[in-house]
Amino acid sequence: MDHLRRHQRIHSGDRPFICEQCGKGFTQSSDLKKHQLIHSGVKPFSCEQCGRCFIRKSDLKQHHFVHSGVKPFSCDHCGRGFTCVSKLQRHQLIHSGVKPFCCGQCGRSFNEMSDLNSHQLTHSGVKPYICDQCGKAFTCISKLKRHQVTHSGIKAFVCGECGKAFTEKGDLKRHQFVHSGVKPFTCEQCGKSFTCPSKLKTHKLIHSGITAFTCEQCGKGFAFSGILKKHQLIHSGVKPFKCDQCGKCFTRRDDLKTHQFTHSDVKPFSCEECGKGFVSHRSLKRHQLIHSGVKAFIFFIPLQYPGADPGFPH
Repeated sequence: MDHLRRHQRIHSGDRPFICEQCGKGFTQSSDLKKHQLIHSGVKPFSCEQCGRCFIRKSDLKQHHFVHSGVKPFSCDHCGRGFTCVSKLQRHQLIHSGVKPFCCGQCGRSFNEMSDLNSHQLTHSGVKPYICDQCGKAFTCISKLKRHQVTHSGIKAFVCGECGKAFTEKGDLKRHQFVHSGVKPFTCEQCGKSFTCPSKLKTHKLIHSGITAFTCEQCGKGFAFSGILKKHQLIHSGVKPFKCDQCGKCFTRRDDLKTHQFTHSDVKPFSCEECGKGFVSHRSLKRHQLIHSGVKAFIFFIPLQYPGADPGFPH
């Protein structure tokens, strides 16, 4: 009879066992006792392999999958495996397209609350995760971990075509699109394509018109704080990126990379119509106007003033 009564509380919504510290209610006293371990800080279940401790035995069991490599919960859409059902459920939101967590400041939506919390730090300017080696701060721990690889100097992922090495596998994959010319991420509004999803997301903000970060000196708005910081270098006059060969300095790393092609004679951007090579994508675009017949720049003939030499340009 007691088992039946406890079960019926699930349907009735009655939670008579209340936590004194946080006010959370439970249907059974055993659930309350387990919950109280969170406030006590006690973690009685320890992993024999790595020593990590857990509040609940079920959490320890899920953790064991990390060491064994077993991922028993698979996504029906893409086949990706997960160690626990909660991670699988969060992942499935990606396929559904549902982003229930929305930022109140810029309207950007996210699949998970943790991603929204990390994003909101970009508006506040708070960066709680600091690198021990250089002092650089980050909004989330995953970005800090990726950054720390740069200090190790290890670049385990090497491009088979040009030999360029990367610290992360994802960076290598994105780089390989440069050689293949494939741009799998396309904007639905204008049809422009990109090699990685982050560039597509940045581009989409152009259509939305959202500029959450504004330059105090000129009033120009930007979609991301990183782009604003790069822009502010223009006002400061600081050019931190220096060419080792000629000493010329640049405000942006991308401009330095483009400049370095002038020393190497490498022209990675080629015109499909005539085969002519260019050191930057911008130069290629300007050149392509010749083939299109578009004349973007109109030159005006100077007026002739009385007494002026007709052969002298004013």
